[in-house]
Amino acid sequence: MAKWDLGKLSNASQKGKPMAKYTRSEILDTAKEYVTKDRASEHGDMESNLTTIAELWGVYLERHVDPSDVAVMMTMLKIARIKSNPTNPDNWIDGCGYMACGGELLAKRPPSKPIPPYEGGNT
Repeated sequence: MAKWDLGKLSNASQKGKPMAKYTRSEILDTAKEYVTKDRASEHGDMESNLTTIAELWGVYLERHVDPSDVAVMMTMLKIARIKSNPTNPDNWIDGCGYMACGGELLAKRPPSKPIPPYEGGNT
């Protein structure tokens, strides 16, 4: 199984201590442990939390934000943190966890109707 070569990532040698060697399986297993444990007693229900965040962000942005959008944007936050500190394993693990939560939320939804392609012209 391949190991992460963090020395190839930008600024890896300049940020903190190097991350322990993790395999992709270890990162995913840790993320799975985090998102499948009963965290609701401490943090509340995942879907409720993402829905609340989406509603708050929607008010601020003055547009609809879906709970799955929150999962994507939180993943992007983790990606931005990876750019600043690629050796922090929490960013890699949490990014996987947010993607799993977003995927679960979308899998629960009925399929949406396809948007017809734009055909141009004046209407």
